[in-house]
Order: sequence, then C-alpha cells, then structure tokens
Amino acid sequence: MLTWLQRNSLEFPPLAKAMRDPNGLLAAGGDLSADRLIQAYRHGCFPWFSEGQPILWWSPDPRTVLFPDELHVSRSLGKLLRKQRYTVTFDQDFAAVIQACAAPRDYAEGTWITDAMQTAYLQLHRRGFAHSVEVWDQGVLVGGLYGLAMGQLFFGESMFSRADNASKFGFAMLVQHLKAAGFVLIDCQMPTEHLHSLGARSIPRTRFAEYLEAHLDQPNHATWVC
Repeated sequence: MLTWLQRNSLEFPPLAKAMRDPNGLLAAGGDLSADRLIQAYRHGCFPWFSEGQPILWWSPDPRTVLFPDELHVSRSLGKLLRKQRYTVTFDQDFAAVIQACAAPRDYAEGTWITDAMQTAYLQLHRRGFAHSVEVWDQGVLVGGLYGLAMGQLFFGESMFSRADNASKFGFAMLVQHLKAAGFVLIDCQMPTEHLHSLGARSIPRTRFAEYLEAHLDQPNHATWVC
C-alpha cells in the first residue's frame, strides 16, 4: 500500500516498502521543502512526477549508478576532450541550466521539472547542496546538468544538450572533478541508453543503501564555483 507523507513529518517509509510495479514508487504527498528534499536523498529516494500529479517519491530497484573509475569515454568524446572543444564551468548559472533541462524534448511530452521543482532546487542550490555544470561554446550555453552533492556521493538529476556531445562533455568533466575531490559514486537513478554509453550500470537497491550509510557523512574536497 502506498504511503502518503504528512507535511508535519519528514519521515519516509523503509526503502523495502517501495512498489515493484511501478518499480520503486515509495510514497506520495508531502512537499518540496529543502529540508524534505535533503532527507529524501539521504534516505535513498527522489521526487519524480508530472504537472497535475501529487508529489511522487521513488527508490527503484535496481539503482542506476556510475563509479568514477568506470567512466566510458568514446572515441568521439575523447577527441572533443583532448581538443577542449567546449568550456566547462560549475555553479555559474544554475537557474539557466535547470530551466534548459526543463524545456520540452522531441522524445517526450511535457516535463517533470515543473516550476515548483525548479524553485525547490534553486533553494537547494542557495543552501549549497545542488550544483550545476555549464558547457559553453564561445560564450553560448550549449549543454549542462545539475544534481546534489552530499558527502562523497553525487545525485544526478538531469542534463541537456544543444550541440554535439555537449552534455556528455560536461558529464565527463564533472566525473573528473568528482573523482579528484574524493567522490565514490554518482547516482543516475533510472537507466537510459545515454547513461549506459557513459559507463553507468545497475546495482541492487540494498547495495545502494550501503553506499548511503558509508559515504553520506564523509568529507569531500570539491570546489564548485569555478
């Protein structure tokens, strides 16, 4: 039975209570306050819903992740990286990145990054949890992604691309940055062909929970405004 969250409590049900069909649906309701979102990621779940739906919280099993050492760089991406085809910055324009991620896609109807979601993650950015990666081509924003950094884990949320391999370029630079800063895992949430091409793979939810317990409160050495 689906658990409905109360606004006066930040508690989530155990991950083991998530539904099998649809895979990972854990709870509904609550709100998108910064404190609740932080608690959600610490617990191992994340919000994902469409306009007009209640807030839905998910913890899929298996979980799609990428280990920094397992980043796969294709020949074409490697060529772009060697030539430094694009310029990459961090936390220079979080609002523009999340707005671009929310824009309509050719392969999907609507967006799950609603106005309320954008407002919520902007608040997380102001509190130092959410970060953006910007990919520039001669001063024009052509790609990027955003997510949350907590302890030695990075929780990826969404990416966009307006030029060839721009989002992959930004993701590869992010992985290098996180690896140097002591991060051990990047949460990719759901499997996609795009993520698998970069080296992401699936692990059991129980193993993902072990990473949360072991690394959420460990220090990292990331510098974000650069």
